[in-house]
Amino acid sequence: MTGLALVLTILFGLLKILISCLPSDAVKWITGKFEMHSKLNDANTVVTFEGKHLEGEDAAQVIDFFNKGTFLEQYYIFPGNEQMFLHPENGGTPLVIDTKKGKKDVRLFLYSNSDHVDVVKQYKKKVVAYSLRSDSLQNRSMALTADLV
Repeated sequence: MTGLALVLTILFGLLKILISCLPSDAVKWITGKFEMHSKLNDANTVVTFEGKHLEGEDAAQVIDFFNKGTFLEQYYIFPGNEQMFLHPENGGTPLVIDTKKGKKDVRLFLYSNSDHVDVVKQYKKKVVAYSLRSDSLQNRSMALTADLV
């Protein structure tokens, strides 16, 4: 009985040491799996506005503004109402961002409002919508719209 207690104490001690050494990488990996507003990478991201690809500094700026945006709230999408979020009546022309997250292709639609940005994330057959606060991205979207008019 004493031997079993000694073995369990040693095992728990080793487990505690192992867990305390790996938390940063392990926690980042686990939280990254469930992160709604994940950071975009320049290398595998294509930004489109009104069918025209933004390249170079313009695309890098949009990606940077998106990455620095603050998550506000998630919108619940009732089954069957996905198209209302993907193509809203008064949404205007969205910025479309195509990227990869792991092996999945992800498409983001960004609709700019006066006080926030609505993001609709589409991957596989799932649609997730949330709002984002990014003054720079809102101003950038307005400037793109003005340039094209």
